Amino acid sequence: MLGRTRARVLTLLSEPASTTELVHRLGVSPGTVSQHLGVLHRAGLVTRARHGHLVLYLRTPLGDQLLT
Repeated sequence: MLGRTRARVLTLLSEPASTTELVHRLGVSPGTVSQHLGVLHRAGLVTRARHGHLVLYLRTPLGDQLLT
């Protein structure tokens, strides 16, 4: 259910990252990253916080548990 790309996103979010940073690291389109982040956020696996003009994403404790 999680899928390869969402698992990679979760793995990368051990440190806060923006959508743009994830696009570069994953090599996929901004729309794809945004879609995956939205699903992960609704599932409670990532959190987001605005820092100036950036929105940074980070794994939640539930996201951490899923990867262990």
